[in-house]
Amino acid sequence: MSPADVGRTALELVNTLAFAYFLAIVAAYGAITLMSWFETRRYARRIVHARLRRSLRSQLAPPITVCVPCYNEREVILGSVRSLLSLSYPDHEVVLCNDGSTDETLRTLIDGFALYRVDQIAEERIPTARVRGVWRSRLHSNLTVVDKENGGRSDALNAAINFSRAPLICCVDADSLLEPGALLSAVRPFIERPERTVAAGGIIRVSNGCETARGHVVSVALPRTRLPMLQTVEYLRAFTAARTGWSAVNGLLIISGAFGLFRKDLVVDAGGFATDSIGEDFELCVRLHRRMRELRRPYHIAFVPDPVCWTEAPERIGELGGQRDRWHRGLADTLLRHRRMILNPRYGVVGLAALPFFVVFEFLGAFIELAGLFTIGVSFALGIVNAQTALLFYTLAILAGVFLSLSALLLEDVAFRTFARWRDFLRLVAYSIAENFGYRQLMVGYRVRGFVKYLRGDHAWGEIARAGYAEEDLPIGVGMR
Repeated sequence: MSPADVGRTALELVNTLAFAYFLAIVAAYGAITLMSWFETRRYARRIVHARLRRSLRSQLAPPITVCVPCYNEREVILGSVRSLLSLSYPDHEVVLCNDGSTDETLRTLIDGFALYRVDQIAEERIPTARVRGVWRSRLHSNLTVVDKENGGRSDALNAAINFSRAPLICCVDADSLLEPGALLSAVRPFIERPERTVAAGGIIRVSNGCETARGHVVSVALPRTRLPMLQTVEYLRAFTAARTGWSAVNGLLIISGAFGLFRKDLVVDAGGFATDSIGEDFELCVRLHRRMRELRRPYHIAFVPDPVCWTEAPERIGELGGQRDRWHRGLADTLLRHRRMILNPRYGVVGLAALPFFVVFEFLGAFIELAGLFTIGVSFALGIVNAQTALLFYTLAILAGVFLSLSALLLEDVAFRTFARWRDFLRLVAYSIAENFGYRQLMVGYRVRGFVKYLRGDHAWGEIARAGYAEEDLPIGVGMR
C-alpha cells in the first residue's frame, strides 16, 4: 500500500469515527436532557408546595457558614459581602478569607464594615498558609474576615472552613451575588434527607446586563454585548440541561465553586479542598463520591435548579480563553487523579456512567471534534469525500449544538421563566444558533490549549477584570445580629 493510500485510509477512518462521535454525543446529551426535563418539571411542581412550607423549613434550617475566598477583589467585595449578609436565612454567618491580596481589598473591607482585629485562634482541622490576623465587624456580628498569606483559592477556602462554626458550609466566590432565598432553597435536600445528603449546588447565571443594588440583582436582563450573551447560552446548557439530569441518578460530578453547599464534617474528613488542583471544586465532588462509595454509605450529591447565584462573565476574549483552558486543565487533572474509578463497578453510576461520559465527551470531545472538522475539510479538498458528505458532517455538528442549546433554553423557559419577555427569549434562540459558527470552535481550541498547558505543568489561575456591583449601603439593621 502506497503512502497516499495509507493517508487516504487514515482520513476515511478519522472521518468515520468523527461522524460516529457526533451521533453518539447527540444521543448521550439527548438522554441527559430528557432526564433533566422530567426532573426539572417534577421539581418545578414541588416548588409551589415548598414555598408554602418555607416558614416551617426556615425553623428547621441548620446553621450555615458562608465561606468566601477573595484575592484582589476590591471592585466587587462590598456588594458581594452585603449580598451574603442580607440573605433570607435564619442562622448564617459569613467567613471571608483574604488570600494575601495585593490591592486594597482588606482596607476596603475594614472601612466598609467597621472591622476590628480580634485574638481568635481556630482549630487547624485543615492545614493552610499562615493566618496573619482575624477581624470582626462592629456592624454585623455574623461577619468574620480572615487575613492570611497567599496560598491560592483552595487554601483560602480551607482557612475559612477552619474558622467556621456551622455544620454546613456554603462556598461562594467573592465576585458572585446570591438570590435572597438561595440558601433556603439550597438547604432543602439537607432537611429532607439529612442522613444522605452530603453536598448540593445551585444554578449559576450571568449577571452582565443585570441591574444590581444593595448587594442583590434587582432587575434581570440579558447582557448587552456578544461575548457574555454567548456565555449565557452556555451556562443554561451546562446547568439546566446537564447537571439536573446527572443529579437525578446521583451521578453529579461538579458542584460549581461559585455556589456549593457541603457537610463540613465530611469535607474536613476528606482533607478539604486540594491545594494542588486547578479544578478543586470538581475534584472535591469526585473525591466525596469516591469516599462515600468506599465507605459503602448511602449518600446523595444534589443539584437544586432554583437557587440562583449571579456572576460576572468575562467581557474580553483573552480572559475567557484563559478561563476555559483552566477549566480543561482542571478536568484533565481530576480525571487523572481518580482514574481508578473509571469503569469500576465499585463506584456505581459514577464509575460506570458519569466518569466515562466526562472522559469521552467532555475531555476527548475537544480533540475529536477538532480532528473531525480538520480531516473532513482536508478530505473534501483532496476529493476523498464529496461536497454532500462534507456538508452533511458540518450540518450534523451544527445541529447537535443547536439542539442541546435550544433544549436547555426551552426547559428553562417552561420551568422558571427567568427571561419573561419574548424579545429576550428570541435573542437567546438566535445566540443558541450563532454560537455554533465560530464561537464553539474557538472554545474547542482553548480546551485543547488547556490540555497542552497541563502537560507542561502550567497551574496558573489567571485573572478576570470585574466591573463591580452597585455599592449602596444596606438599610440600617439589615444583616445585623
